[in-house]
Amino acid sequence: MTRGNIPSIFSYPRAAMRTRVCITIDTEFSIGGAFADATRRPVAEPMVYCNVNERSEGLGFMLDTFRTHDVQATFFVETLQRKYFSHDPMRAIAHQIRDSGHETELHLHPCWRLFEHADWKERVRTTRRPDDFFGRPLADSITLLQEGIDTFAQWGLPRPKAFRSGNLQHDANLYKALAAVGIPYSSNVGAAIFDSGDPDYQLYSGHHERHGVIECPVLSFSDWSFGSKRHMKSLTIAGTSFGEIRTLLERARAASIATVVILTHPFEYVLAHDATFSRTRKQHVTQQRLRRLCEYLQQNDDAFEACGLVHALDTDATASARNDLLEVSLSQSLPRMAEQVIYDNYSRWALKRDAANAT
Repeated sequence: MTRGNIPSIFSYPRAAMRTRVCITIDTEFSIGGAFADATRRPVAEPMVYCNVNERSEGLGFMLDTFRTHDVQATFFVETLQRKYFSHDPMRAIAHQIRDSGHETELHLHPCWRLFEHADWKERVRTTRRPDDFFGRPLADSITLLQEGIDTFAQWGLPRPKAFRSGNLQHDANLYKALAAVGIPYSSNVGAAIFDSGDPDYQLYSGHHERHGVIECPVLSFSDWSFGSKRHMKSLTIAGTSFGEIRTLLERARAASIATVVILTHPFEYVLAHDATFSRTRKQHVTQQRLRRLCEYLQQNDDAFEACGLVHALDTDATASARNDLLEVSLSQSLPRMAEQVIYDNYSRWALKRDAANAT
């Protein structure tokens, strides 16, 4: 089957259940290096809008791309940054996302709680792993989640039904906490990003019930192997070529994987000179990948449904013991690796040149 200019390697009857593809965006502000250097300050809106020549090449680019290709996405919106940003800039961002037809769900980075304390600069030096959910006491995780739920209510947003933890940190206590506060869905696992060491959470794909919560992990896959050694990646726009993404979607469909979760962030669509995001350039590679993915999903809408995660799981949250690990070939991975190296080197040179020209 061929749709538009993009060939598909499988052919599917229209009557077959479509594979749901969920582009999920962690929407967050940045500590901006303040924990390492107290003279620095956290960064709010520039981390999300990512303006280049007065045009938003982060959130604005994403919303435009999704609108053009009729894609619904899920934005996991971080709320604990209110501990520092008292003027609450994320409220307007969340409403802009919601008003554009996308899902707004809950995302938390516990490290922002340090700003509750006047002596946060001293606490940073003595607090061990302040951003972790892994190893966090159950009661504390419940408190953090409830605070996030309360923030959504204060912002006038629907109660979140899905959660993603900062840095994809997770353990059994987090799922118990999600069940306790009544959040039924999560996407906390990216096997190539964070390994809890618990085999019960070595999840690569599919739907899995953990302590009453349906976990839909970021798809993880193998991009090369040598003997018994297998290299793992999680499916992100920044780290996966469009060719690899297309192959994974086709193979997920062939394997009857109901839902594929893809991870990205607004700031991945620009290049920044420093942590302040005050001087930026478009990231042409990631922008092209997102455009091509959305175009592909639109042109193959008989096989794939581009939708939010909550919509997908409200449609079918059936848990399964299946945990397929998909693969792509080294012939696809090597060009992506070369492209990343070449473009990264060029980008560093271009940003230095821009900075020199601005002085």
